[in-house]
Amino acid sequence: MSKKLARRHVLQGGMAIAALSVSGAAGAQTATATFPQWVETFKPRARTRGVSEATYNRVMSAVKPDTSVYALDRAQPEFREQVWQYLNRRVSDWRVTIGKERAREHGPLLARIERDTGVDRYTMLGLWGMESAFGDVVVNPKHMRPIIPALAALAWGEPRRRPYWEQELLNALVIIERGWGTPTDMVGSWAGAMGHTQWMPEVWLNMGVDYNADGRVSPFGPPDDALAGTAQYIVKRGKYRRGEGWGYEVRVPQGVTTNTTAKAPLSSWITKGITQANGQPFPRPTEFARLWQPVAGGPTFLLTQNFDAVRSYNPANTYALAILHLADRIRGGAPFVQQFPGGERALTLPEVIETQKRLTALGFDTGGTDGRLGRDSMLAVRAFQTKVGLTPADGYPGLKVLARLRAAG
Repeated sequence: MSKKLARRHVLQGGMAIAALSVSGAAGAQTATATFPQWVETFKPRARTRGVSEATYNRVMSAVKPDTSVYALDRAQPEFREQVWQYLNRRVSDWRVTIGKERAREHGPLLARIERDTGVDRYTMLGLWGMESAFGDVVVNPKHMRPIIPALAALAWGEPRRRPYWEQELLNALVIIERGWGTPTDMVGSWAGAMGHTQWMPEVWLNMGVDYNADGRVSPFGPPDDALAGTAQYIVKRGKYRRGEGWGYEVRVPQGVTTNTTAKAPLSSWITKGITQANGQPFPRPTEFARLWQPVAGGPTFLLTQNFDAVRSYNPANTYALAILHLADRIRGGAPFVQQFPGGERALTLPEVIETQKRLTALGFDTGGTDGRLGRDSMLAVRAFQTKVGLTPADGYPGLKVLARLRAAG
């Protein structure tokens, strides 16, 4: 599995259904050796990577494989979202508000990262907000599990991607050998993504930076290391370009083909009659960009290299667009000028809180009424939609759901 596919796999896994029991999941694995036998045969691989026998025995002899991950590995995302729903839920008032608070709180850190790496501070805030809700999931045990038992189970019994999981388990053991983390500390998603910006062990090991000079690299605790290491990832692996933007929402004349893969200078697109949707001139006409329209009839964008740099963190255009639009909104920018077909505006923060409170009063568990739209809120919305006959029952907490809740009293 490539690193890019691994990133997509991790993010999809965060939305997957944990449907199988441990006993059922165990039947899904195809290991020919028992787990203790496999642990013993895997030891030479770890020793070759520089993991001492003492460290290996201490960590691996205590591991009970988390076989529930087999179900998660095979599950598909539970909610199918249209592009406008995906963006509305992630570029939410809650994330914009908290992002502005984090921008003030961590201003000196973000300015230092921007100076050292060239990565725009608001891009880092958008990515942080997207990956962990600004660290919220890191401190919420409901969303976390120990990653060593998870990776060990996948390396032992997952036949489709076994080499990838073996390498990530080895990377995690090297991290422990270096003293950067302990098995107890290393908690994350079922697939092993950890911390503020959801590092896989390979990213932690090879892209991590001891930015707060405490003697170790860590994606946990203060966000210094996580944000600086992720900025380094975007620069080194994504080829981020200092001082350039990520792209522009544009208006395209009839007859111009959208969704191109080839990049051309903005000056060339201008000669085709393409203009910024907000009416402003392009600030850097020499930038190269490609044209992309996510949905026919919806907004169109010219995307530069820095869009692709962010996309290197997870190879999905919509994912990168959500991060960068969130970044712009935290910066103080406006929503997109053009609308998506069939779309509606996102709920305001007070409207989301009202939705959650009304659902809770009707007996639907939203997991809280703080204005953050997590999986519990989506499950509650879908249950309400099903009960009252709202279709599609897609779990999207929008204006139609709020209107129906108000009508229900």
